[in-house]
Amino acid sequence: MSTNTKEPLRILAPNPSPLTGPGTTTFLIGQRQVAVIDPGPADPDHLAAIVEAARGRISHIFVTHAHLDHSAGAPALARLTGAPILAFGDAMAGRSPSMQALAALGEVGGGEGLDISFQPDLRLSDDQVIETPEWSLRALHTPGHSGGHLCFQWQDNIFCGDIVMAWSSTIISPPDGDLADYLRSLSRLDQIGATRLLPAHGAAIDTPATRIAELATHRRQRTAQILSTLRQSGPANAAAIAHQIYVVPAPLMPAATRNVLAHLIALNDLGAVTPTSHLAADSAFALT
Repeated sequence: MSTNTKEPLRILAPNPSPLTGPGTTTFLIGQRQVAVIDPGPADPDHLAAIVEAARGRISHIFVTHAHLDHSAGAPALARLTGAPILAFGDAMAGRSPSMQALAALGEVGGGEGLDISFQPDLRLSDDQVIETPEWSLRALHTPGHSGGHLCFQWQDNIFCGDIVMAWSSTIISPPDGDLADYLRSLSRLDQIGATRLLPAHGAAIDTPATRIAELATHRRQRTAQILSTLRQSGPANAAAIAHQIYVVPAPLMPAATRNVLAHLIALNDLGAVTPTSHLAADSAFALT
């Protein structure tokens, strides 16, 4: 393992897809007490590669959020190494009150990729610092992609999970995802002023402020497109709007539809739109 404390070791899981890009990157820092960030899927070969790279010295297993491509391998890695699993909470933790209310209704869908069985050994709170003689990680609660999403600040770097990626925007699928939370999390990351962001999917981001601004602008533009579509075409549901404003391959259209629903729910909370019947995943929305 490299002795360069400014460069983590990266191990790429064999789970490429339209939503995961090249796959989930597992990061390792430290030498005598190795921290693993996002062990990835429950793939035996990937977990064996992590253990081998750490030379059996894994002391902590950190999980950014309870999606299967990040957390499913954690229990097996914990059994192999005896290291505790640290995360914000289970798959439902951290949801905003409005998303909890939506989940209780049971009609907005969601749950894509959730690791329902996930339970950390230690629950981390916002701004909590975990330290060893070799390294220090600060947990940052950054909900939006999921309620319990954490980033981990390490020196001038932030392991940012799925909240910021260089090659794509993240899916926001209610009630697990929350657009208002997402925008607040982007703002918080921007204010921290890290030198580099290390996403779990794709390349490192060496100009964090620029990328964060691009993502925030992208969401504002999507909101404007949705409002324009409703203004021109009248009431419509998320799927119909997504087909009008997104140009993506067919396998990505379900994710696009969930993103549109997140925008519609946020606009409904602001009083800008309202569902024409009760709120559900397929509800039509109209301008108010």
